[in-house]
Amino acid sequence: MKNKSEAMHIGSLIAAQGYFFPISDHVLSLKDDGTFYRFQAPYFWPSNCWEPENTDYAIYLCKRTMQNKTRLELADYEAENLARLQRAFARKWEFIYMQAEAQVKIDRKRDKSERKILDSQERAFWDVHRPVPGCVNTTEMDIRKCRRMKNPHRVKKSVYGLAEEGTQSLSPVQTPSHHCRKGTKEDVEKEILFLNTQLDRHRMKMSKVAESLITYSEQYMEYDPFVTTTEPSNPWTSDDPSLWDLEASKEPSQQRVKKWGFSLEEALKDPAGQELFLKFLESEFSSENLRFWLAVQDLKRMPQQEVGQRAQDIWAEFLAEGAPSSINLDSHSYERTSQNLKDPGRYSYEDAQDHIYKLMKSDSYTRFLRSNVYQDLLMARKKPEMEQGRRTSLEKFTRSVVSVPFPLL
Repeated sequence: MKNKSEAMHIGSLIAAQGYFFPISDHVLSLKDDGTFYRFQAPYFWPSNCWEPENTDYAIYLCKRTMQNKTRLELADYEAENLARLQRAFARKWEFIYMQAEAQVKIDRKRDKSERKILDSQERAFWDVHRPVPGCVNTTEMDIRKCRRMKNPHRVKKSVYGLAEEGTQSLSPVQTPSHHCRKGTKEDVEKEILFLNTQLDRHRMKMSKVAESLITYSEQYMEYDPFVTTTEPSNPWTSDDPSLWDLEASKEPSQQRVKKWGFSLEEALKDPAGQELFLKFLESEFSSENLRFWLAVQDLKRMPQQEVGQRAQDIWAEFLAEGAPSSINLDSHSYERTSQNLKDPGRYSYEDAQDHIYKLMKSDSYTRFLRSNVYQDLLMARKKPEMEQGRRTSLEKFTRSVVSVPFPLL
């Protein structure tokens, strides 16, 4: 039995890297239930050190939309990724589309069985490099990233500075002074060179930064009382707090509902938006994610003497074995959280909360914006305000007509 469990564990590790994959679904794990598996083509092996670009992913998704087959239909997260990539590569999208079209033409010349196998192998490759939201990305921590450093002795960080990999990090008392100085300058220079390379990689053009700033400013312009005239009055320049009362009311205006679509953060900041999002999650049987996130937010604001007990209660409700509202965490966040709870504090759940937030943002929140719950409320709030706008315009027109003097006949 022990050998069997060890074999399943090793097999799951190999499957997570995409060397073989199940035919029926896209969960890269080994199951002992008679599932059929297919070996990955050597061309797609991670050991080839091929790190695909977003343009490759865009071509792949674009190609999938051209093939009109039920098994190749895009999932929700893939459709969202395609829309995001189309916005990001707007200037070169015609080139991407032409590349996808050319690949589809080549695929159609292949035998049907060969084409089916190639489709599944390509899908498995992207399941590794662009996994389903909530799944662990096995390519995030990869030895290939270490190879980019032109350093035969990889430098690693320790509590007491930099040390060569393979040597034990000793305290200053245990380490001779000449050993501390040996190679330190060279290692630091290599570390600086590596960090400069990383800095260059994430550098952005000023035009892109300006474009993002302009887009952000235009989006939030109507919500800034210093820029746009507010109704009923501006509380910053008058003594009338009616606007703030409206912002805090449980009956949100169309402007508030529209703001929830900007980001998940905006939806959760508004009590009405938070309540509506929670109801939507309840309809999808995933409300435990938001309830966990809110519980951790409350934990950060609690009196210090209550923090320890509340941290344990959160663990029992959401993370313990057999928890009534169990949440889905990756292994890294789970281990970090369990270590933090040995000495519980306000921020013991920081990693777990961040993981759940990203999961809601990439998965549940996008469906919430497309749902009838949100769209119906948005349109219901929009119609009365349109009617009010028409009445106001009509009143202004009537006053202007009445004020015009008619000539005497």
